[in-house]
Amino acid sequence: MAYVPRLKKEYNERVIQSLMEEFGYKNIMQVPKLKKIVLSRGVGAAVADKKLIDHAVDELTLITGQKAISTLSKKDVAAFKLRKGMPIGAKVTLRGERMYEFMDRLVTSALPRVRDFQGIKATGFDGRGNYNLGVTEQIIFPEINIDKINRINGMDITFVTSADTDSEAKSLLSELGLPFKKN
Repeated sequence: MAYVPRLKKEYNERVIQSLMEEFGYKNIMQVPKLKKIVLSRGVGAAVADKKLIDHAVDELTLITGQKAISTLSKKDVAAFKLRKGMPIGAKVTLRGERMYEFMDRLVTSALPRVRDFQGIKATGFDGRGNYNLGVTEQIIFPEINIDKINRINGMDITFVTSADTDSEAKSLLSELGLPFKKN
């Protein structure tokens, strides 16, 4: 028997049924699902020091378990001494098993390590069923050794769902365990 992540199993057994009852879907294929999770980090200081990109790629690779890539600038900006094609960030896109594993680790071990954590804001939806979450410190992830980092950076985490509306996406992400603030 193949390994199935805990969160994927929970989605198939409990979340689908709960969302069908809540929104009155007639078909199981109408139920929104999590398509992918994208972690990205901009490294503005990389214009001066190229090694910072390598550190950012290594940290994202450690956190996700999947090789991250560096992102390149699309145009020249003279004020920032930036040329087209220079590496200025890092990103990784998670799908399938790794996506569910990362989501599970984010909810159960990383977010509770945030100082004075009250829940995440529900204002990060884009109107099309996707949610953006900003993390201010990468040291909340247990994979990162605090002695080995050279500077504390944040990152953006984007949850892309197949939901049509923000309310459907919020219900899906809440069922999957994201702790939204109570209004």
